[in-house]
Amino acid sequence: MPAAVLFLFYILVVCTPLALATVQGQPPRGVWDELAAGAGMAGLAILLVEFVLSGRFRSISGNIGMDVTMRLHQLLARSAAVLIVLHPFLYRGQQSLDPRQLPPGSGALDFGFDGLWPGIVAWLLLGALMVMAIGRDALYRHEHWRLTHGVMALIVAALGILHATRAGQYSREPVLTWVWGSLLGIAVLSLLWVYVIKPIWKRAHLWRVSRVRKLADRTWELRLVPEGHDGLRYAPGHFAWISIGRNAFSLNENPFSIASAPSDGSELRFVIKELGDFTNHIGDVEAGTHAYVDAPFGALTLKGHESAAGLCLIAGGVGIAPTLSHLRALNAAEDPRPRLLIYGNRHTGQIVHGEELSQMARDTPLTLVHVLSDPPDGWTGETGFVRRDLLERYIDENARQAWVFILCGPPPMLHMVETALLEMGVPARHILSEQFSYD
Repeated sequence: MPAAVLFLFYILVVCTPLALATVQGQPPRGVWDELAAGAGMAGLAILLVEFVLSGRFRSISGNIGMDVTMRLHQLLARSAAVLIVLHPFLYRGQQSLDPRQLPPGSGALDFGFDGLWPGIVAWLLLGALMVMAIGRDALYRHEHWRLTHGVMALIVAALGILHATRAGQYSREPVLTWVWGSLLGIAVLSLLWVYVIKPIWKRAHLWRVSRVRKLADRTWELRLVPEGHDGLRYAPGHFAWISIGRNAFSLNENPFSIASAPSDGSELRFVIKELGDFTNHIGDVEAGTHAYVDAPFGALTLKGHESAAGLCLIAGGVGIAPTLSHLRALNAAEDPRPRLLIYGNRHTGQIVHGEELSQMARDTPLTLVHVLSDPPDGWTGETGFVRRDLLERYIDENARQAWVFILCGPPPMLHMVETALLEMGVPARHILSEQFSYD
């Protein structure tokens, strides 16, 4: 879904409850009471739409990137939390405790216990959900937190709807009640898709480990082959969620960029660094081990940039993986466009596929620049970090305006390089980057 369409669709969905409330013709109340009702409805609508901004829907994250999708998910969730937390404190008017005393056709707020208790419980659970989200890295394994987070959010949303339809002035109207129910249904289907439907599909599309080999210091290559199916349709720059040696419903998945090119055949290649949990034991994985792949994801593809005059690829560490995919695909297609690879590492022992990259530099229109922050004695290449002065030496004025720039690496490096490119006059639309760390 194009970013502009996604934005407009999101605004439409979130504002629909407010619009339906506006046209009901309910007796007017004070400004604070209307603000309270609007805050509650807007917060609830945002919370319900959050389920489809979980990052696992390619139709949403395909163009803007999963990191942007997840960042939006975080920011909008915080907005919903603020609105919902403030909602009960904004009311100022006096409402009848007995609905029988209300004027005919009026849907004024009902302060009865049947309507209030779901809101109170949802409000308290939302606070617990916020605390768990803030402390998730220290308290939980990510995969377990992700499921708990989704289920708790669904309970909060369901209780919020129950509260709104029982106690609210506007939400008891049939059309708006139907809208709330539909949004809740979409939220339920979103969780079912991620945790039930997709695992069933993955179980029918099994993969096997064909090879695991060490490439560099604490860095390995993993190869997967499809079993009983044709494999995966993907583009250079895509990444996959992988589960190895577990069942299809396992919550233990890890995202890795695809390093192979579509022209390489059905086998998938990944570059994986030992960083903790599963990755620390990647070297122990045996050939023949079953695996499951959920892909393709990501926005580091050349979609929309096919006519770029050249490519500048800037990689740090295992960020070389999608870069390799792009270079291998360009070479297979005998693409004549110039490309520049700036590859940063700490020392020479971390360089991945150094010989292959050097061969590309000899046989194809690739300029290869290695940058080491801890170079060995006698090193004559670039040293330090990928800074603006280094970029200015290798990227001329014409390239800054006509090339596409693909960035992948640690978040600090991405931020520094992207800032430098923008300061050098590279149009923001020509810079593609994606990261797996969202805070």
